[in-house]
Amino acid sequence: MLETEVLVAGAGPAGLLVAAELALAGVRTTIVERHAERPPYCRGFNLNARSLDLLARRGLAEGLVAEGHQVPHAPATGLPGPLLLAGTSTDHPFSLGIPQTRVEEVLEARALELGVSIRRGHELRSFTQDDSGVTATIHNGQQIRARYLVGCDGGRSTVRKQAGIGFPGVDARWFALLGDVECELPYGVSAGPDGRTLFVIPRPGYVRVVVREDDPPADKYEPVTLERLQAQVDAVLGRHVELRAPHWLTRFGDAARLAERYRDGRVLLAGDAAHIHPPAGAIGVNVALDDAFNLGWKLAATVRGTAPDGLLDTYHAERHAAGERILANTRAQVAIEEAGDEPLADLMRRVATHPDGNRALAEIITGLDARYEPDGHPWLGRLAPDVPLTVAGRETHLAALLHAGRPVLLDLTPSRSFDAWSAGVEVVSATSPSTSDIGAVLLRPDGHVAWVTTGTDDDGLAAALHRWVGDVPVPV
Repeated sequence: MLETEVLVAGAGPAGLLVAAELALAGVRTTIVERHAERPPYCRGFNLNARSLDLLARRGLAEGLVAEGHQVPHAPATGLPGPLLLAGTSTDHPFSLGIPQTRVEEVLEARALELGVSIRRGHELRSFTQDDSGVTATIHNGQQIRARYLVGCDGGRSTVRKQAGIGFPGVDARWFALLGDVECELPYGVSAGPDGRTLFVIPRPGYVRVVVREDDPPADKYEPVTLERLQAQVDAVLGRHVELRAPHWLTRFGDAARLAERYRDGRVLLAGDAAHIHPPAGAIGVNVALDDAFNLGWKLAATVRGTAPDGLLDTYHAERHAAGERILANTRAQVAIEEAGDEPLADLMRRVATHPDGNRALAEIITGLDARYEPDGHPWLGRLAPDVPLTVAGRETHLAALLHAGRPVLLDLTPSRSFDAWSAGVEVVSATSPSTSDIGAVLLRPDGHVAWVTTGTDDDGLAAALHRWVGDVPVPV
């Protein structure tokens, strides 16, 4: 029987990132993936500002930004104009056009570099869990024993189903066909004689065609054929435009479901295994990365035995609430689009055309408004901005302090010493021209602020360290 510390089911963005985060912390991690190779098609082409901010905390954003195409607004559905990212709470005020396949390549290289074992062509079929771990059975009968299992295996997650975790929500009311094909259709939105629309998006060497099906399919999992897509496109346009050389054909709907819990004992869920939602806002891969980044360091500390009581449970508390917001705002975007000239659509469009409303909507839809502590200093619970720092005479940025994936106590008043807190926490003394009102800040490994003071007092620091890091020496 193969033994590992954490077994991850699924080698998509969530699985690859959570495995890399675990390995960064020295946790022996194995990924099993049912596909023998990466799929030849590309599901998405968008990393949003929130994802780029998170990836920057591990030094993974810069290379992707250099390769991708920057767009100064966030994708949104049903609004009259773009949601501008200038002035929002981000270090990357743009959406990045880059194939998801390329993001997965970068994450896989990172995971392999850190020692993750990736077993492709290994489908997890079943598992049992007990007080000390999980025993998983692969399709060929092989068994793998792990202390924890993370299900990143998609919307039809075997892990979620086997764990008996409910997946409440709403069924799809409509379905759309997506086809990566070659054709002579013009880019953009085309409306047919009956008002139905067709979306044609340029891609390298082909186009992506998206059209709603006129009737729900008898079986939503039935494979999509080129003939079916052709018939729907012809029906919308009222004429025939030949579709050729299909690269990928699929179907999606507006179903919205959220796992009842993200943790069941030694089993955890992330990405589509934990939530599915309408495609509004091109948010899917970005939410998966957000889940993985939140989970990785918490699970690693738990496996190493350094986690304070309840740390792993904060994964569900923080990301389940985020999942509720994501389902709400994606469904709202669809409702606005379908409302047409109704009062709801008119109201939201007026909000979107107001500068403050536009900025607020951009932050909500991209997750830039994420705050895990509702009260206190504006930084508390939020992702700390990537402010410039001078450390020991060297110029750097806050994000660079987090590349190692450890908690950091950043002292911005170097006349004071935090040396007594150094067990389990990296203490960094620095100056910054951008933080005149900040005395010191405790950063979680994911970059979110666990404690902050505007003066020289340490009130609340011991409690924050105990809550997020564990037992550390108390200064005398």
